[in-house]
Amino acid sequence: MQEEAALGDEILAKVLSDRYGVDIAEATLVPMGTETINRRVALTDGRRVFVKQYQAAADLEHAQAAWDMSEFCRAAQVPVPRLWPNRDGGVLTRFEDVAWVVTDEAPGRVATVPLTVPRAQHIGLMLGRMHRALASYTPPARVRQTRWRTADVETVAAAAETVLARAAAQHDPRLDQLQVELAQRHDDLRTHTARLRAGLPDTLVAQATHADFTRTNLLTQEDVVTAILDFQGETCLLAWELGRAAFDPRTVANSPSWMLCALRMIEAYRVENPDLPLADLRASARIALLYMLFSLYGATTAEYGLPAEAEADLQRYWAERQVTIRRLLNNLDDLETALRTIGQGW
Repeated sequence: MQEEAALGDEILAKVLSDRYGVDIAEATLVPMGTETINRRVALTDGRRVFVKQYQAAADLEHAQAAWDMSEFCRAAQVPVPRLWPNRDGGVLTRFEDVAWVVTDEAPGRVATVPLTVPRAQHIGLMLGRMHRALASYTPPARVRQTRWRTADVETVAAAAETVLARAAAQHDPRLDQLQVELAQRHDDLRTHTARLRAGLPDTLVAQATHADFTRTNLLTQEDVVTAILDFQGETCLLAWELGRAAFDPRTVANSPSWMLCALRMIEAYRVENPDLPLADLRASARIALLYMLFSLYGATTAEYGLPAEAEADLQRYWAERQVTIRRLLNNLDDLETALRTIGQGW
């Protein structure tokens, strides 16, 4: 990715000049993301834009579908940055075998600290509004996997062995720690999976949605969401997306108010999207826990070729997930008791 970023730096000015009719004053690389290379760009006319450079192997047909969904949500008063059409009226600009997208630079920044209760509530409102708007959207052909619901525990154990082998090959200094963590993960999966799955509703609502509605794809200013970024544009279970947002590992691992934040987010979500069945709403904590148990993302990082800052953030994400799993396991009964009160009397 770093080589592609260097190449992009060389041709960015030409892309913006030839295809968008604007000139660069200054460009700054944003060292986050594993699928695109991102830059904040100041233009000579005083405007500021955000530019995404897609890697050569990117699925551009899917990227176009995700941008179409993003624009649909913006029309429904969801805070999504405005897309810039190029001189041909297109969104994806192909230039020297690379694809580019330009949007307004939204105010705010990705939060690096745990949620506050007011911010959690605003996130819940925006997620509920987005889900309500997308209920009428044609479900995308790409469907988010649900290994947490169906995969065999021993399959994950085999994947963990592959992760350890990769860490050893990468001379990862966390190898000993990873061995302990992955052994604990395997034990948790064997001990808790059947019980957790047994408590899920038989059917869960699936529809078109963002599919990566997480802290790193939300810009905030104070406690207000100013922009939702990087739609994946897939068909997903809504309770999964809600649970993933409500039980944000940065918050659960680091804030004594994590449970209150989660409950207030889910309550606020219901205000904007009351059509989601209460059974789905109340299953969100259990689903978030199962999802984390079955995910090994972040255990190793060298294979992504990330800048040092982004790699450190991903390693921190893995560590915070470990803490989050323990806290959700230890508090699930209390959480689900509290979740059962949501919607009563509405």
